[in-house]
Amino acid sequence: MEQDFLLLRKMRRGDETAIECFVRKYYPAVLKYCSLHIWDKHDAEDLAQETFERFFRAFEGYRHLGKAENYLYVIAGNLCRNFYKKKKAAPVSELPEQAEETIPVLEEKMDMERALKQLPYELREVIILRYFKDLKLKQIAKMLDIGLPLVKYRLRRAKELLTAHLKEE
Repeated sequence: MEQDFLLLRKMRRGDETAIECFVRKYYPAVLKYCSLHIWDKHDAEDLAQETFERFFRAFEGYRHLGKAENYLYVIAGNLCRNFYKKKKAAPVSELPEQAEETIPVLEEKMDMERALKQLPYELREVIILRYFKDLKLKQIAKMLDIGLPLVKYRLRRAKELLTAHLKEE
């Protein structure tokens, strides 16, 4: 957290190296986050780039109160939500590009992706933040601006639905 504060201070002074360092530090995590919501690789990349564009457009008014990464996730989450509103349909998942993965592993990943896609957005969001981004429940509550009991409920409900979807397959 201290590193972020110093990095953001340098960025405010117009240090191009600090800006590049910030993007390099957080772009992979934001891209993965977007990829978990939007299974089309190109759309996820576009949304990750748009996340940083929006962050830097609003940078003057940004107050560092915690983790910059969480703020980036909020922006990316809003963009993903808006993406689905525009599309009105979930995109079809792509097969992973890694050829060394075995068929059972690929099938398991595809089953999980299908099950995740069937979850309502609010439940999928909590699952992604908890298990794929490894955030604590309190962080998720603060980030989504909801109460901790609601986070716990959504997490429990998402697990129930995922279990049911995976048992069906």
